[in-house]
Amino acid sequence: MVVGIDRRARVPARRNRCGEGIRRRGPGHDVRAAPRTGPIETLIAEYGLPAIFLGAGLEGETVAILAGVIAHAGTLGFWPVVVAVALGSFVADQIWFACGRYFRGSRLVRRISARPFFAKALQAFERRPVLFTFGFRFVYGFRTVSPIAIGTTQLSTARFVIINAAAAATWALVFVSAGYWFGNAIESVFGTLRSNHRLLVGAAGALLLVGALAFWTRRKWLPDGL
Repeated sequence: MVVGIDRRARVPARRNRCGEGIRRRGPGHDVRAAPRTGPIETLIAEYGLPAIFLGAGLEGETVAILAGVIAHAGTLGFWPVVVAVALGSFVADQIWFACGRYFRGSRLVRRISARPFFAKALQAFERRPVLFTFGFRFVYGFRTVSPIAIGTTQLSTARFVIINAAAAATWALVFVSAGYWFGNAIESVFGTLRSNHRLLVGAAGALLLVGALAFWTRRKWLPDGL
């Protein structure tokens, strides 16, 4: 007795042009394997939040906007990004405040206090202490010198911590949201981009915005020739 062999029992997986495996589930049903996460997404997912924390403290606006673009891409969550940006900004300004409060005779503080923005910061603080302490980080160019200048004043450390925390949270929400909506605009104009291309476009847009803020700040706050 000859046992028949069903040749359809074993159907080898075939390959598409991109090399992705296709499993045959039945006549006319091809199930493609899930696309792999790219190296850029993997790096951002693993190291993105610590990098954003450091970048927000060291640089500021550019990193905050770019972090919003990353959040829009879905690689990192929106609220974890906001928290990382806020904490980075808060910690950096606390360090600068401590430098002005406890190390005002150091070479670094003396060099920063010689900048034109330092005198402007003190003048603005004397007019409206609480408002300036809350809002200095929103004016490009004042972010580093202002907490040092405030540290040389009579404002208590506890009061600065409270105002600084509220300001950092507000600032992070504003600039990360701006980056998030900028990411939406990138997708509307260019369509879905690869991660490295999206980051390049986001970085270019962030630099343009920060450059415009820097130009406006110098025209607004500094006299001609400085």
